[in-house]
Formats: sequence, structure tokens, C-alpha cells
Amino acid sequence: MGPERKAVMLPDATVTAVGLRVVKLLVGNPPQSIDELALATGVTRTAVIEQLRMLVKAGLAERHTQRLGSRGRPRYLFSATTAALLMLFASNQNMVVPAIWEAIGTLGGAQLRKKVLRRVSQTLAAHYAAKISATTPRERLQQFTELLRDEGGLLELRSHNGQIAMYKRSCPFISMFEEERHICCVDLDMISNVVGAPVRLIACRHDGAACCVFEVDKAKE
Repeated sequence: MGPERKAVMLPDATVTAVGLRVVKLLVGNPPQSIDELALATGVTRTAVIEQLRMLVKAGLAERHTQRLGSRGRPRYLFSATTAALLMLFASNQNMVVPAIWEAIGTLGGAQLRKKVLRRVSQTLAAHYAAKISATTPRERLQQFTELLRDEGGLLELRSHNGQIAMYKRSCPFISMFEEERHICCVDLDMISNVVGAPVRLIACRHDGAACCVFEVDKAKE
């Protein structure tokens, strides 16, 4: 496996009009100072500082320290993060990803789709399994749920007919859904491989359920 990549999440934060202007100035440009941003936006230095503080906290901007000689106060520069790019161009991603997925099916047919999904499932499972230390399926599912929550996922563990079940309210593959539901198998296979036990999809949002529900085989808990 190659070097591990840090998950990139869209921030759960409200960006003001001024904050959005600052983000757009940072994206694709070298790191900028507070004074440069204040001049470009036409707002006060204090207002820029306040917006930068919020953007850094939301994960949309990063602060860099530049030291000018051995004496004097350091100079702070700011740059945009990958999350800022995702926020600005989310609509483009919603078009690009489905287009790629459709092209795979059109050019390679069902067999290529299955191979792609199998590899995606294996890669994701290996990524999360490496971060889990528990040994039993129940405990592994609990740790897996916590990892997904840390990445911004909306998930809950509940008891369903005496068995533990993951209620997955958010879906990272929603834009890749097609009538054959091949993409749904990625979640199912990935969860099964991570927890080390058979998992069933007992409810699906595409069938009218509020969310997808994955249940671990009780005999394997």
C-alpha cells in the first residue's frame, strides 16, 4: 500500500460573505498576510483576523509562521486547504464523479464495474482495518463507527432484534448510485471485511428507508 492519505472532510460550519471572499483569495494563490487580505477585500484588518480565525477553526485555511530575521515578531501567512477547494467546487464534484462512474460502465461493462468496486472495497477496508485494535466483531464495529464519525459521517449503533446494527444516515457513494445498485455492495463488503463477520443490509434509503442499516450476524458477534 502507498502512503496513507488524510481524509478530507467538508466543514460543518457557516461561512460569511466576507469569509467566502477571503477563501476565494486564498485558493490557488501563494500564502497571504492579513494586510494583503484586508487590502484585497476592502474590509478592516480586525474583520479579516476574525474571519481567518473562523476559517482556520473550520479547516478551510491554514496559518503559517514566517520569521524575518532573529529578532522581531513573526509574520503570519494564510493559505487555503483542500477542504476549501471541495467546498467551492462541490457541484463540480457531483458531476465529475457520476460521469466517471458512468464511463466505467459504458466502456467496460458490468465485469469492469465489479472489478473496480471490489478493488475500492478492499482498499477502503484495509485503510480502516489498520486503525482498529479490537478483536470481536461488535467491538470492531464500534471502533469503525467512531472512525467514520471522526471523518464527518452520520452514523449510529443501535440494537435491532437483539443484534447490533449500524444506522448509516450519510452515504459517500450517493452520487454513484445506479439502478443495479452495484455501489451498495461496496459498503456491505467493506463493513464485513472491517468487522470480520458477515453483515446484512436490512434497510436501504433507495427502498424508501430513512437510512441504510447494516446488521452483523448475531452468531458472529
